[in-house]
Amino acid sequence: MNDINSDKEWVLPRWLSCILADVVSIHPVTVLTGARQVGKTTLLRHARPTQGWAYHTMDDYDVLTEVERNPAALWHGTNQIVLDEIQRVPSALSAIKRAVDERPGQRRFVLSGSANLLLMREVSETLAGRAVYLSLLPLTLGEEYRAGPPDLLHRLFEGNFEGMTTSGETFQADPIHRVVRGFMPPLLQLPDAAAVLRWWEGYVATYLERDLRSLSQVSSLPDFRRFMAALAFRTGQLLNQTEIARDTGISQPSIHRYLNLLEASCVGERLQPYAVNRTKRLIKMPKFYWMDPGLGAYLAGHHDAEALRGAREAGALLENLVLLHLRALAQPLVPRPNIYFWSTSSGMDVDFIIEWGRRLIAFEVKLSSAPQYSDLKALRTFLAEYPEASCGVLLHTGRERRMMDAKIVALPWEDLAMG
Repeated sequence: MNDINSDKEWVLPRWLSCILADVVSIHPVTVLTGARQVGKTTLLRHARPTQGWAYHTMDDYDVLTEVERNPAALWHGTNQIVLDEIQRVPSALSAIKRAVDERPGQRRFVLSGSANLLLMREVSETLAGRAVYLSLLPLTLGEEYRAGPPDLLHRLFEGNFEGMTTSGETFQADPIHRVVRGFMPPLLQLPDAAAVLRWWEGYVATYLERDLRSLSQVSSLPDFRRFMAALAFRTGQLLNQTEIARDTGISQPSIHRYLNLLEASCVGERLQPYAVNRTKRLIKMPKFYWMDPGLGAYLAGHHDAEALRGAREAGALLENLVLLHLRALAQPLVPRPNIYFWSTSSGMDVDFIIEWGRRLIAFEVKLSSAPQYSDLKALRTFLAEYPEASCGVLLHTGRERRMMDAKIVALPWEDLAMG
C-alpha cells in the first residue's frame, strides 16, 4: 500500500482541488476522469483533500493482479482509498459497491481513470446513487500563473459589470503561442519548441497504441491517424460525418465509432447546438473541439505560432482555448452549467452559450486585438431572440475592456483566467 504523503514535490495548485475537497467529504465514491497526462495522479497524490489516503494504481501489475483476484485486499485496514486507472478493472466496481454499502458513511473511494467512466455502463449502473463525477482538464492560464479561479461567470450571470471595464493586470500571454504549445502540465517543463513537438508526437503515439487498444479494437491505426488529422482541420466547424468519411475514405460507421472513442478517452468532445422551441429553425449538427487546443494544432500540422497565425484554423483553435477555460470556470457552479453553441440556418452563429438553470450568457470569440461594433451582430441577434439572457461577452486578444452595448461587454480572453 502506498501512502499519498510518501513524497511531496513541487506541483501547481489546481482549481479542481476545492471542489474535490467538498465532494470527498460527503460522497462515498468520487470518480475523477480526464485525458492521460492532465495531472490526475499528481492531483490525488498532493492535493490536501486526499493526503494520507491509501493509493493504488492499476498500472502496477502486482496491484492489477490482486484486484482481479481479491479487490477487497486493497482496502483492508483503511477507509480512504484512491484507485487509479480503474477503467482497466471494471470487475472491481461490484466489490467497491459492497464495501461502501457495508460501512455507510465511513468508507470513501476516489476512482480515477483516463477514460470517461461515466460512459462505461459498468460504472453508471454499479455505482448509481453512490458516485459523483469530476473531470480534470488541462492547465488553465490562471493555474499556470498560480492565480485562483475568478468569479467571472457568477458576475456575468448576475449582469454585474461593476469594475469589469476598468484597466487592470493581464498575463500578456500570446494566445497563438499558447495554442501551439498546449496546456498539458508536462509541457511546462520543456525548454523549446522542438521538445514540445516531440512530446506531442509521443503523446499521440502512446494514445493510439495504448489507450485506444485498451478501450476498443481499432483495426487500422493509420486510418485513425488520418481521421484525427481530418478532424483537426474541422475544429469548431459543424461536424458532418458523411463529409469526413468521403474525404478520408473511411466508412461512416467507423467515423461514428472513432468519434465515440475520442470522447470516451477524454481527448475531445462534441459540442451540441443550443435549441429551444422557437420559430426559427436551428442547425442540429454538433461541433467538435479538442480537450487541449495544442493537440488540435499539432494534428493539423501547425507546429509554430507564426505558421498558425495566418492559417484558416487559427480562429477555431482560439475558440478551443476559450472553451477549455470556460469549462474550468463552470466546474465550481452547482449544478454545473451546460455549454453549447448557437447557429441558425441563415448563417448567424454565436461561439458559446452557457446555460445555468434558466440563465444564459453568450460568448463570441474574435482573433482581433481591437473589438469592433461590427463584431456584435451575432450577439445582438441572440440577445434579441433570448431577452432572458444575462449578457453577451466579446472575447478578444487585445487589452481593452469596455461596454459595447447595454448588455454586451468586450473583455480580453485572459480575463477567463484572472477576471
